[in-house]
Amino acid sequence: MLDYQAILEEIYSSLKKTEDTGEVASYIPELAKIPKDKLGIHLQLITGEDYAVGDALEKFSIQSISKVFSLSKAFQLVGNKLLTRVDVEPSGNPFNHLSLLELENGIPRNPLINSGAIVVADVLLSNLKNPKEDFLNFVRELAHDDSISYNEKVAESERETGFNNYAAANLLKSFGNLENDVDDVLDFYFHQCSIMMNCKQLTNAFFVYANRGKCLKDVLHLTPSQVKRINAIMLTCGFYDEAGEFAFEVGLPGKSGVGGGIVALLPHCFTIATWAPALNPQGNSFLGMQALEQFTTKTKLSIF
Repeated sequence: MLDYQAILEEIYSSLKKTEDTGEVASYIPELAKIPKDKLGIHLQLITGEDYAVGDALEKFSIQSISKVFSLSKAFQLVGNKLLTRVDVEPSGNPFNHLSLLELENGIPRNPLINSGAIVVADVLLSNLKNPKEDFLNFVRELAHDDSISYNEKVAESERETGFNNYAAANLLKSFGNLENDVDDVLDFYFHQCSIMMNCKQLTNAFFVYANRGKCLKDVLHLTPSQVKRINAIMLTCGFYDEAGEFAFEVGLPGKSGVGGGIVALLPHCFTIATWAPALNPQGNSFLGMQALEQFTTKTKLSIF
């Protein structure tokens, strides 16, 4: 039997000694205020036990991790029809690049890059009665936690500085791949990215992807087939132009966000989340990537 707590503490103490950990995301002013020395890890086993170290209970802006939740909700609502409007191929490009979008006639490469997530946001806007409220409730249901909420300051900060997202949305609209008003779609998108969660809440919410679509309370939210597809997209596209590196070093499906969070999972076994706000040049948490690489190396638990 593995001593998970000892393993997490060993990883935590080794990483806390790291001097150069990268830079906090400064292009979203609200995120630039977060101290870069934060580090938290939370592990949730399918069997029910959980383990934590560091700042695992401090909330942060989940940013692009939210794209997994919006993709899941869209699959719930429209099923595979979604795949007529967004592809499932790795982009090989940074998360906010627009060049492929123009070359490929307004069909984003996958739902986890910004342009793909904006199309998914449009689908949710068309299919939910109260989009922001309904989406937040969906995330709360997955995590079994009603304290999860939007951070209006972060959403506003993104709205004021999200010029690249406005460009992507207008380009999508010009190709006929947005049904709703650009401002309305982006208002929803900026809010989904602003959701505040901690590592424990993330491992709880991601439990469905490790448990064939059933949450911690054994309620079915997604079909096993949908979970299989979402996990495949996370493995190949969850870390943008560093997805291959993450698969190579860590070997788990997962998703990162520029708020410094990463959440990953091993089907039928565990979910794990890390938070360390300083990012590497690809926009992924520098210490989070290392923590997960160390975790799968020490436990010998990965999908490979």
